[in-house]
Amino acid sequence: MNRIMFKKLLPFAVALAGLVFVSCNKDEAGGGGNGSNSNSKIENPYFGVNMSGAEFGGIYPGVDGTHYGYPGKADLQYFKNKGFNLVRFPFRWERIQPELGGELNQVELAKMKKFMDEAQEVGMWVLLDMHNFGRYCIYCDGVDSENNQYAIIGTAQCTVDEFCDAWRRLVPEFMNYPNLWGYDIMNEPNDMLESTPWFNIAQACINTIREIDMETPIIVSGDEFSSAKNWVTESGNLKNLVDPANDLIFQAHVYFDKDASGNYAFSYEEENANANTGVGRLSPFVEWLKQNNLRGFVGEYGVPDDDGRWLDVLDNALRYLSENGVPGTYWSAGPRWGDYPLAVQPTNNYTEDRPQMSVLEKYLVAKQ
Repeated sequence: MNRIMFKKLLPFAVALAGLVFVSCNKDEAGGGGNGSNSNSKIENPYFGVNMSGAEFGGIYPGVDGTHYGYPGKADLQYFKNKGFNLVRFPFRWERIQPELGGELNQVELAKMKKFMDEAQEVGMWVLLDMHNFGRYCIYCDGVDSENNQYAIIGTAQCTVDEFCDAWRRLVPEFMNYPNLWGYDIMNEPNDMLESTPWFNIAQACINTIREIDMETPIIVSGDEFSSAKNWVTESGNLKNLVDPANDLIFQAHVYFDKDASGNYAFSYEEENANANTGVGRLSPFVEWLKQNNLRGFVGEYGVPDDDGRWLDVLDNALRYLSENGVPGTYWSAGPRWGDYPLAVQPTNNYTEDRPQMSVLEKYLVAKQ
């Protein structure tokens, strides 16, 4: 995203049964660095969208409806009607756990569960995404987010144990939802401490989750904003992570502007883009997955709606991902975006599609 914006219900299971394919018995669907996993409950490589709002604001905890807000059933239904079956759901650590090591905020927890329930009702999988960039806000100004102070995971003010504690509390609350796609343990970690690298933090979190839940996939984002282009140099060591359940999915992000930030500050020409910019940036990640027999996912990609040439870049990128069996979720949807040029939230009371939708609805499930 923009770098400046720092097995309960049988009917649902039956409805999804027709969508699930038999897990690969050839060595294509790796997990945890040691080959294929026939036990993962995630077998269909769905494309989908990010459903934003709960992570908004920069004011924590903030006021629901002013600083942030949750997507609703109508938002989910629109994308379900378009044929999508997966949403990545970003939330903020500070809102669900206002005090490090403390109890979960029951009000926010109820809102998250309502979203899960509504997604279940329309038949959509949900990927829970802690959207915190490897940090926790230890001081919130309350008025101007520029004055917020953040502690990086691994410091005395935000320890690895405290990060793991958050997931230790979250997992029991969500693990039994039949539409839970996975735990996206941390969005876009970056500038982590040399003394406590992202690899160590991710491994500790994997170990914590597996003490409670051995069935749900764990999604591990790459280091340094999860860059697909820089994956081998910044995140290649993640292949050595060990998952007792052998059910890891590695997540990269990609944007197509010159600095890969997703800001798209300049024109198509000034961004030095071409129709294959996306393919070029994705290929290091995709080839790494192939070489190491691992499963991958691209959790964010997006283009502005002001120049049709960006749609060609997006189309080629998604075709490449689909042909290589790598799914992903577009950044982004949700009712709070307004005129954000990358948004695919429909307008006119859900009756008018955004331009990007003409490309996205061509790619619903990656090839196997």
